[in-house]
Amino acid sequence: MNESIISNMQRHNTVLGKYATKDEEAVYLKTVKKDIRPPYFHDADKIIYSLSYIRYMKKCQVFANRDNDHLQSRMLHVQYVSKIARTIGRALGLNEDLIEAAALGHDLGHTPYGHEGERILNRISMELGEGNFYHNINSVRNLMFVENYGKGHNVSVQVLDAIMCHNGELVSNEYYPKKKSSDDFLKEYYGAYSDPETAKYLRPMTLEGCVVRISDIIAYLGRDIEDGVRKGLVSFEDIPKEITSVLGTNNSDIVETIINDIIKNSIDLPYLKMSDDVFKAISALKKFNYEHIYSKSLTDKGKKELETKFRTLITKYISDIKNNNSKSTIIGSYLAKMSEEYRENSPERIAIDYISGMTDDFFDEQYLNINNK
Repeated sequence: MNESIISNMQRHNTVLGKYATKDEEAVYLKTVKKDIRPPYFHDADKIIYSLSYIRYMKKCQVFANRDNDHLQSRMLHVQYVSKIARTIGRALGLNEDLIEAAALGHDLGHTPYGHEGERILNRISMELGEGNFYHNINSVRNLMFVENYGKGHNVSVQVLDAIMCHNGELVSNEYYPKKKSSDDFLKEYYGAYSDPETAKYLRPMTLEGCVVRISDIIAYLGRDIEDGVRKGLVSFEDIPKEITSVLGTNNSDIVETIINDIIKNSIDLPYLKMSDDVFKAISALKKFNYEHIYSKSLTDKGKKELETKFRTLITKYISDIKNNNSKSTIIGSYLAKMSEEYRENSPERIAIDYISGMTDDFFDEQYLNINNK
């Protein structure tokens, strides 16, 4: 290989900061076939060419976007996270390739209908004896065991760990990476299925993973309010003055304020930090969003109807697998293409994998097909 080409592809290593994760630190669980792409750069390619990534386009962020084309999809959200995280990462001298791969892959395991779908599938999964269902853990499962027709993609432990630990529901004023081995990562991954506390308080092994985690929050806070405005639920003028006086009065100001605050307070540190004022304002805005947007994204009737759909599909698919119903999509369109190793999973786990990967529209279509027979 021409050395100048290799040098060009790896030149970012010459400007990485003291606490950045270097390319040579990349660890894989399987043997890697090397090419001109640096490891985390290659990981990002594996993610954006995955089938789960394609389905982001038709998975909602908060609201199903059938009545307004400007409501964000899950695809837009992960792109916002990637851009925000790369901005922080570049300013702090971190590895942008690792950041990009983790940001773009962090929601691959999200269910149809967002967090409400996740809560429902979690209840069902526990009832079926398959353990907790969390979208961050399921994102890792998708990459390791479901994608590539059940053979998985060989993605670095650092990227998998950042995806696993991205939990944007928990906000802190400081984010410290936690040193881990591959075995530590796997122990946390498998432990999350049986222990909710393990899943809730996961910490990334890299500073880049910490950046992705806080960027998830930055990306959705103001942007979800924009969607709330489009749905007629809220306006930026409704946000309390004690929040807007710190963060600003629109999404652009909110994003810029938080990014600049983190960069200013984290430069040359082995962890991320934000000022107390910004941290308090973020926590208050998150609470505001829950009260005025997330709690109203579905009515109680809508939630019950959604749970009925999930339970109808899971019951039907488990039965179809056990009875080898070749007319069922889970047999003819899904399992028929999967590896022999994947088919050794329980019918319950296979049905959870299949449903969790569905887009909102396909989920509804499958329910109608089953319900009308």
